[in-house]
Amino acid sequence: MRFYPFVVAVLSLLLLPACSPAQQTEMQRAYATAQKALAAGDTDGALKIFERLSRANPDIAEIHATIGVIYFQQGNYPEALKQLNEAKRLKPALPKLDGLIAMSQSELGDYKQALPNLERTFRATQDEPVKRMSGLELERAYTALQQDSKAVEVALELQRLFPADPEILYHNERIFGNFAFLTVQKLVAVAPDSIWRQQAAAEAKESEGNFDDAIAAYRQILVLDPKHRGIHYRIGRCLRERERHTHHPEDLTNAMAEFQQELKLNPDNANASYEIGEIHRLAGENDAAKTYFEAALKIYPDFPEANLGLGTVLVTTGQPAKALPYLKAAIAADPNDDASWYRLSLAERSLGHRAEQEAAMKKFLKLHNNQPENRVESVRDVSRQEVKQPISASSDVAP
Repeated sequence: MRFYPFVVAVLSLLLLPACSPAQQTEMQRAYATAQKALAAGDTDGALKIFERLSRANPDIAEIHATIGVIYFQQGNYPEALKQLNEAKRLKPALPKLDGLIAMSQSELGDYKQALPNLERTFRATQDEPVKRMSGLELERAYTALQQDSKAVEVALELQRLFPADPEILYHNERIFGNFAFLTVQKLVAVAPDSIWRQQAAAEAKESEGNFDDAIAAYRQILVLDPKHRGIHYRIGRCLRERERHTHHPEDLTNAMAEFQQELKLNPDNANASYEIGEIHRLAGENDAAKTYFEAALKIYPDFPEANLGLGTVLVTTGQPAKALPYLKAAIAADPNDDASWYRLSLAERSLGHRAEQEAAMKKFLKLHNNQPENRVESVRDVSRQEVKQPISASSDVAP
């Protein structure tokens, strides 16, 4: 059985106290044997040795604590708590006991009792494995005690400290989702007929891909408040997504009208400017596309999609040198976007930069080929037809 890192960290602190020479020799021999068993993953064998040591030396707190840690590792939380409590009774100052006791209480569902020491352990410890485990238990306790905003705070801190930890990401997804659900439920309870309740419902329909109902719900908001900002943009976005599935050109025409209406209400909506620019770009209307991409970037200079759009237009119109800073800005904002790397490879190729073009194409192919088969396509995606020619021409980089 593999030990959790925090268990290893705790066991390393549980050293045997000083004893008489004869007793120490016998205990050290048994202790060393038990440690070898632990190192080999034989927790049952180690546990038998430590329990034998405990029966022979019932007043040594470190032995009880070690047994408690092993029981915790095995998921036997009642026995873990019993042994850890005995260790604390014998030696209250033994390191990390309070945190271990609290984690055991949390695993047993005694969240109220566990909470104070979980909070103290999480805030005070500098030991990363202990902070990680106590944070996960603290999330659980806060959620069970319906202190959801505090659970979110801990989740954010854990995500900052352990950004690539899959277990933390899994639990955080549940906490964030639960908090969002509870927030919407509260919105329904306190303001069932408000515009914000209507908007939450419309956004839910949109996220489900139910674009017809989402558009109808957004239009109902405009009945209540014709100048409500962001709604025309959202209707336009739904129409664009629907057009991708239905291929009805009127959806694209209507989307353009919605985005333009949004800009009349809110000229600083960079998203609407970008969408108009992208529709113009796809129609081959590069001058108009350039104008709207530039407008979006004037509002939001780090807008990755607008940087990519403007860079693409500049490459298409024979201005690859001007395109480079925009394409590189798009990549800096989103290094895993294959479309940006592809467009950069085209710009470098047009400039005769062989090494740079090959490096960009290599990065593009790595990202493009590793995408899941069920990935939802975007209008930004690079088509197979686009990829084919540059790859076959890669041996002749200069235009």
